[in-house]
Amino acid sequence: MCGDSHASRQLPNRKACFVSQPRPVSKVIPIVPAPQGEEGGSLYEAHKKIYPREVTGQFANWRWGMVWLTQIIFYGLPWLEWGQRQAVLFDLGARRFYIFGLVLYPQDFIYLTGLLVISALSLFLFTALAGRLWCGFACPQTVYTEIFLWIERKVEGNRVARMRLDAAPMSGAKLSRKSFKHFLWAMLALWTGFTFVGYFTPIHELGVEFVQLRMSSWEMFWVFFYGFATYGNAGFMREQVCKYMCPYARFQSAMFDRDTLIVSYDVQRGEPRGSRSRKADPAALSLGDCIDCGLCVHVCPTGIDIRKGLQYECIGCAGCVDVCDSVMDKMNYPRGLIRFTTENALTAGWTRPQMWRRALRLRVLVYGAILLALCTALLASLVVRTPLKVDVVRDRAALSRIVAGGRLENVYRLQIMNATEMPQRYRISARGMDGLVVASDAEVSVGAAESRWVAVRLQIEYGSAKPGSHPIAFDIGNLAGDSAGDSHVREKSVFLVPR
Repeated sequence: MCGDSHASRQLPNRKACFVSQPRPVSKVIPIVPAPQGEEGGSLYEAHKKIYPREVTGQFANWRWGMVWLTQIIFYGLPWLEWGQRQAVLFDLGARRFYIFGLVLYPQDFIYLTGLLVISALSLFLFTALAGRLWCGFACPQTVYTEIFLWIERKVEGNRVARMRLDAAPMSGAKLSRKSFKHFLWAMLALWTGFTFVGYFTPIHELGVEFVQLRMSSWEMFWVFFYGFATYGNAGFMREQVCKYMCPYARFQSAMFDRDTLIVSYDVQRGEPRGSRSRKADPAALSLGDCIDCGLCVHVCPTGIDIRKGLQYECIGCAGCVDVCDSVMDKMNYPRGLIRFTTENALTAGWTRPQMWRRALRLRVLVYGAILLALCTALLASLVVRTPLKVDVVRDRAALSRIVAGGRLENVYRLQIMNATEMPQRYRISARGMDGLVVASDAEVSVGAAESRWVAVRLQIEYGSAKPGSHPIAFDIGNLAGDSAGDSHVREKSVFLVPR
């Protein structure tokens, strides 16, 4: 019945005769969902809320000092007055930026470029020298998370109390505490958004408009958008911003090397870890200095265990350093089981002077020298900056024409920008061709911190120049001659002579 079929020749490892084999009965197998975290289950790990424990110590004081410094500057700067105006105001509508005594225009974009370059190079320098110092002590995400956590502790209690409150069923007491906490968070976030918009709209006017509900739609949008971002990032997302959203956490390793100061656990000194009494001799118990209390994990705002080595989630806040030092003090052990050190120093057992000599390596010194040169150049350019800007635009409606008296005329439009805090009067002249004169009004007044468009007519005798384009230059000088407004600008252009 089977025979030597074509199928049997093509599949030698199977039975040649299929007809003689009984057909198996299909069996229904129920599909059971895989548990969370296993293959075939959820594509991401469920978020576990972190309850950082409050910590005190040297680095905690530094961190709170930076919180106070940054927030005094941020919240207080828009309220400072400079003369008759706000000291720091970025007036986008008028296209003028006021920074104390400086008035900057869009043409001064080079200063913003220099500031961004200095900021980026500073980040490279600090990261190469001591890791994520910015993240741990001055980043807005870290600063506002600290403030929101402080409010949470004041309302809900310490770490254990907060954990118990979240695990408890809903009750009137729980609802009142949670509501009050979120109310304080929302008020702080709203005030933060209001202050942010106050850098772009005069904050006194913005306050009146906010109370009277007369703010423009864009001002209202940015107040609530920035407030909502602060409320969400610092109140709920917290460490997730640092771990998943911030790109710095991902490329920081490219700026690290074995001589970068990072928060590190001394494995040789701490292992094997284990609990013991204060009077016990760790050498007799064959234990290291780590008592495995877990406090370094409890205080970590990102929830990592620093004893597992360097991890990209570590923001370098040094909370684990402070709490471990306090434990070492209680156990009468030397401090520094967890400390700022380098991988080479841990491996070779270097002293602190040896570590610092290696940390201040050529790479760091080059970064520092370039950064110092850029800061010096930026400050010097601001000091010698001319408080006068001029743009020359040819009038396309009348490029060249013959006017009464047999003279050839070109028309230009000059934008004169007064970057001082006082009204100025300027004289306009031109050079570059024989007999070139200014036929329009040669003097113009410009108000304090204002810009003005001026039509300027230049004339020459007809036939005194060959046809074509002739280079010329406008000279605009201040007539007052005082130190506050004495300035002179020369701008190039061309004079067209038709054929």
